Amino acid sequence: MRAVRGVLPLIQGARRRGLELAVVPAENEVEAGLGSEMDVRVAATLRQVVEHLRGEHALRRARETTIVPVRPNAERDLGEVRGQAGARRALELAAAGGHNLLLVGPPGSGKTLLARCLPGILPPLAFEEALECTMIHSVAGVLPPEVGMVASRPFRAPHHSVSEAALVGGGETPRPGEVSLAHHGVLFLDELPEFRRSTIEALRQPLEDGRVCIARARARAWFPARPIVVAALNPCPCGFLGHPRRRCRCTPEARQRYRARLSGPLLERLDIHVQAPPVELSALSGVARAESSAEVRERVLHARTLQRERAEALGLSASLNALLPAPEVERIVPLDGKSRRLIQSAMDQLGLSARSYFKVLRVARTIADLEREPRVRSAHVAEAIQARTFEIVPP
Repeated sequence: MRAVRGVLPLIQGARRRGLELAVVPAENEVEAGLGSEMDVRVAATLRQVVEHLRGEHALRRARETTIVPVRPNAERDLGEVRGQAGARRALELAAAGGHNLLLVGPPGSGKTLLARCLPGILPPLAFEEALECTMIHSVAGVLPPEVGMVASRPFRAPHHSVSEAALVGGGETPRPGEVSLAHHGVLFLDELPEFRRSTIEALRQPLEDGRVCIARARARAWFPARPIVVAALNPCPCGFLGHPRRRCRCTPEARQRYRARLSGPLLERLDIHVQAPPVELSALSGVARAESSAEVRERVLHARTLQRERAEALGLSASLNALLPAPEVERIVPLDGKSRRLIQSAMDQLGLSARSYFKVLRVARTIADLEREPRVRSAHVAEAIQARTFEIVPP
């Protein structure tokens, strides 16, 4: 008997339908032993299965899998990041509230390193989250037999040449794509303008709904898709627009074409936009110690605890600020006069949409949670507005 994809979700589905016995190939034993309430047996050959059913020789039960958290290879520590105070702050906000993030900066400014630091400041996966991630990876056929369970936050970084089916899922037999494989983790889209426009546009539904629907003639498949999306891009084609020491070689026409390749609807779904400027030599060679991921993670954990307690107390539909629907956002972010005038001014002068308005409120609520403030103040609103309103690619 050969290993198969999707053993864990098959067992879970069979249990929900009242079945009591499952027989799995030996290579799938680790995955099948993840705490199922079914009687799961292991067989190496079909003959062994027949002998078991005849009562001649009982198959052994699958061993219960022990969950051991593992640090992902992609994880880096924030202590490695020199300078970049604004980008570090944005990363902490993204982790605390589950917000999507856009990093804009020249080559070598540390955008990739920052993105790879994000899993390290997120809370450990809860068992239910780990189980969900494991089922997705199993269905996709990317779960190593010896692993059993995805025990740490996924980090996926598809190349910009990725196809739409590989990014969001597809195939004759539907399989999850990168956005689902990053569920409960991080999806990093480096060099965002280099992705095909149609491929990036396909992300709009998952970012809005938290799941992907793949429709086929005979069936329809739904896969969860709720990662934190981190997108990164250069400020212009050559990468050096606004650089203090390098001259931009791009013509205004080239910058205009570059700007046109960006998906406006996708950018609007990224809650926080932040610049990652070139790092000064003094920051690189200085002896000042940067905060480690463990130190930042403590603040993130506390902010998420506040959100979870508020959601339970008020009966909210989600525990993370980024996932709250508009009516609930207005309920937990009552604005004083100064805050309301700030947002009104931003909408009038900068043309913020209704979607951007609610994203500002969600980010402001996260800022207040990180500062352990029960109410959102005008300073929180001002920082949240600033996090969305710089010109990504100047003319």
